[in-house]
Amino acid sequence: MIYITQLIFVKEGKEEIFHEFEDHAIPLIEKYNGKLLYRVRPDASSFISGEADKPYEIHLVTFPDESDLLRYMKDDTRLNFIHLKNESVRAVLMAKGDKM
Repeated sequence: MIYITQLIFVKEGKEEIFHEFEDHAIPLIEKYNGKLLYRVRPDASSFISGEADKPYEIHLVTFPDESDLLRYMKDDTRLNFIHLKNESVRAVLMAKGDKM
């Protein structure tokens, strides 16, 4: 089992475009045996300390193995809407690991 944590930084004013991408991409996770464990949109009061930019959303997703993740990433439906992600997302910090 692999775990993917994403801190997603959305361009100001492009939130609705990002939501449109997510509306298409998130349902596909289960098609590839994945699970969206958390999708969090924290507000400013959620952060206790830190110097880095604050993410718009935080996702924790799990897949049984790397091949399922790669198949999700290459899904034609997802790729048909990838331009929405490219237009709306400034940066993504992604960490991949195992449960300890």
